[in-house]
Amino acid sequence: MYKEKGLLIVLSGPSGVGKGTVCKALREQKKEILYSVSATTRNPRPGEEHGVHYFFKSKEEFEQMIEKNELLEWAEYVGNYYGTPLGYVQNSINEGKDVILEIEVQGAMQVQKNFPEAIFIFLAPPSLSELRNRLTTRGTETEDIINHRIQVAKEEMDMMDSYDYVVENDSVLAACERIHAIVVAEHCKRSRIQKKYKQILTEVED
Repeated sequence: MYKEKGLLIVLSGPSGVGKGTVCKALREQKKEILYSVSATTRNPRPGEEHGVHYFFKSKEEFEQMIEKNELLEWAEYVGNYYGTPLGYVQNSINEGKDVILEIEVQGAMQVQKNFPEAIFIFLAPPSLSELRNRLTTRGTETEDIINHRIQVAKEEMDMMDSYDYVVENDSVLAACERIHAIVVAEHCKRSRIQKKYKQILTEVED
């Protein structure tokens, strides 16, 4: 019996655009969507569980994953490795489950090379002034850092051509509705369900 595969949904965009907030809200609304669990070499923080919050790896284990091409993407940050295990994503998708990966733009470009069949969604701010306001409201960064993030955001927004869809995050609820609509539409694509109906026709003929 034919079983439809799930989708890998890659959500990325500039720092401060609200990727984490939208992703969290989407998962709360659509509990059937799995969150991609990353691998890291940093030590677990209180309350974090292996396989739930992260796959905790030694540096040697992580570097072996890199050598064996077992990561969709990876990066080194403040002396620790972070990455997305291909096996977890592939197994979930083969089970028919949709997986969402919240990631920075550079990481999304790595995923595009390693898993081009994923659905790439760029989360955009209503305007750069609104993005600056959101970064300022955080109250965690200096004016120089905010200016740098805005400059990087301009460069990242120029990379929209590499994405399948652009969703404006004017409100979290509206952004979630648009992303859900994209997921539903992707599941209805002829290319995704054609095998199912070809099998049905074969069963009828038999």
